[in-house]
Amino acid sequence: MAQEVRVRFAPSPTGPLHMGGVRTALYNYLFAKKNNGKFLLRIEDTDQTRFVPGAEAYIQEALEWCGLTPDESPWNPGEYGPYRQSERKDLYKQYALQLIESGNAYYAFDTAEDLEAMREKAKMAKMPNWQYNNITRSSMKNSLTLSEDVVNEKLANEEPYVIRIKFPRNEEVRFHDEIRGWVVVNTSNLDDKVIYKSDGMPTYHLANIVDDHLMKVSHVIRGEEWLPSAPLHVMLYRYLGLEDTMPTFAHLPLILRPDGNGKLGKRDGDRLGFPVFPLNWINPETKEQSSGYRERGYYSGAFVNMLAFLGWNPGTSQEVFTMEELIEAFSLDRVGKAGAKFDDKKTKWFNQQYLKLESDESLTKRVAPFASDKGYEISEEALQEIVHLMRERATFDEDIINEAAFFFSAPESYDEKVVAKRWNKEVSDHLEAIVSQFNETSFDAEALEASFKSYLEMHELGFGKVGQPLRVAITGVAAGPSLFAIMSILGKEEVNSRLKTAVEKLN
Repeated sequence: MAQEVRVRFAPSPTGPLHMGGVRTALYNYLFAKKNNGKFLLRIEDTDQTRFVPGAEAYIQEALEWCGLTPDESPWNPGEYGPYRQSERKDLYKQYALQLIESGNAYYAFDTAEDLEAMREKAKMAKMPNWQYNNITRSSMKNSLTLSEDVVNEKLANEEPYVIRIKFPRNEEVRFHDEIRGWVVVNTSNLDDKVIYKSDGMPTYHLANIVDDHLMKVSHVIRGEEWLPSAPLHVMLYRYLGLEDTMPTFAHLPLILRPDGNGKLGKRDGDRLGFPVFPLNWINPETKEQSSGYRERGYYSGAFVNMLAFLGWNPGTSQEVFTMEELIEAFSLDRVGKAGAKFDDKKTKWFNQQYLKLESDESLTKRVAPFASDKGYEISEEALQEIVHLMRERATFDEDIINEAAFFFSAPESYDEKVVAKRWNKEVSDHLEAIVSQFNETSFDAEALEASFKSYLEMHELGFGKVGQPLRVAITGVAAGPSLFAIMSILGKEEVNSRLKTAVEKLN
């Protein structure tokens, strides 16, 4: 019987969830749903010194906004809980002790001062990248260099210690990555990482392996930044006798800054003029604010659609996908190795496409609060007419109201270029005559357009000669949707009033 697909997203509650983390969650979610599996969320809070209040709630809210609701999580536990590592504390020590008993790990009693002194000594010897490894450990304070009695005495006296993995010298670690193929690393290039601390908390590395094993995780899909740690994780599976349950690895490409120069970081967003977080975040200590996609007016589906394409492509020309379509199309073999450049313009384009998919009715409901905020009093029916007319050029819901200001008040100024180029006494005379002709027709868009065209033919005029001045007189701006539809919505009385005012001001 094939193993059930179980994947996990395992963020640390150390601040807001970066869009790179959301993409990792998204790819895990898509892979799970494509393969009828489960998507787990585990909070990795073993490093209590970096814990930030509110970060876990932010993670939950951000994932729910994106439609990435976990099947199992701290707030929706399954049978493999708890789902916070701090609540799993008692599970890890037995695995650390098992590694010591098998000779694959050791106690290290070096103080921070001891380690710093060794680094300084290495620098003076022109070895700046000193590591605690299979060579240097022989000159440090650990259970490999101290007698058993001394070690037992230190442990009995509760002296601070860490447990480090014991890497062999000059051995190849090989594993297959679903995105990168075979990865081969020599243990001589690895340091003896700390896997357990004397405060009873494991480091990420040990907790990660134990939890993935106990939670029956089948695939580990995570960011490229974890690739250097993967050989350590492979060795931990081997040393713990868990190789048969080792998950399949897939390390995702980095999300790069728009210029391609380095990883898109948490501090790049507002500095470069776009969000890097799904939701607004206020740092509880510094009160520093960072903007989010939700509050900037992005559709969650557009945000998710954009993220999906940062590293993956469907192999077709289709770009706009619903979540269901993404699930159907997604596969790890379409994820690339190279970093993906973030493109703010493309992100806005995705939002525009999602806006276009909304019905007039639903878009009107989304737009209504913006009209209300500006003090515009308008019926839902009239607002829907405006939405229908203005939606084509909008990128965000708010754009519709911002660009539709002329519906709610007569223009106070007129496009200077059009006035300078087109406006004169002859043109204003034509406009007055045209509007008089309009008054003899029914004031709907089709009738107004037909009347206008007949006037142009009768007087052998080009559209631009009087069409653009007429638009400017009524709206104040040089471009926009159908002028005749605008006039129909404004009504005969308002159009007459606006034209009269424009003629008085501009002649």
